[in-house]
Parts: sequence; C-alpha cells; structure tokens
Amino acid sequence: MSVGNSGNFAPGERRRRSWTRDEKRRIVDESLQEGASIADVARRHELNANLLFTWRRKMGVEPTERKDPLEIVPVTIARGLATEGRCPAAAGRMEIVLSQGDRIIVCADVETAALARVLQALSRQ
Repeated sequence: MSVGNSGNFAPGERRRRSWTRDEKRRIVDESLQEGASIADVARRHELNANLLFTWRRKMGVEPTERKDPLEIVPVTIARGLATEGRCPAAAGRMEIVLSQGDRIIVCADVETAALARVLQALSRQ
C-alpha cells in the first residue's frame, strides 16, 4: 500500500490511502480465488469491501453465478390441522404459527437448509 503525502500521521487523523495498479490487481486476483470471501479479503488488506467491488467492476470482473443455484420448489399451504403423530415423541418438534394463523410443524430431524428456503419463500407472500 502506498501512503500519500509524507506518510506521517498524527494519532486519530484520517488518512487517504492510494493503491498502485499492481496492488489493486493483486487484491482483486486474491478475491477471485476459489472460496475467497470478498469481506475477508477486504479486511485482510484493511479496505472497505465496497471499494474492492468497485475495483473488480472497473477491471471488468463480472459477478460470478452460484455453482449450485437454489431450486424453486412449489409450496401449497393446506388449511386445517396437520396430521399429528408424525414426529417421534422423543425427537421433539417445533410449531411455527404464521401471521394468518397457518401452522408449520417441524420435526427435529428436518434439514435446516430446506426449512430456511421454505420460510424465506413464505415470508415473501
């Protein structure tokens, strides 16, 4: 990182950093590595993640698409009571009551990611 002016700063004084093209390219390349988190790369180099996004955009880096796109699954909400007794008594269960009075009963062995997708879809209705 290059520091503008003389490089000497009083404690608490704001400083404006300037980055060379090579430094920007190196940091952008690091952010493109498999599994890299933009937030982590930005923190490691003490810069704002939005600045890193700006550098990426200016260098022509397009946002990558998810390798595992979320699958949209149709959901039907049935009125009335759900069939009781599907969860083993010892396993436990959770009942989620929606704002319109509909209930979702979830057993302890439900897949967390699947439940999160269902709840997120319902919250958009």
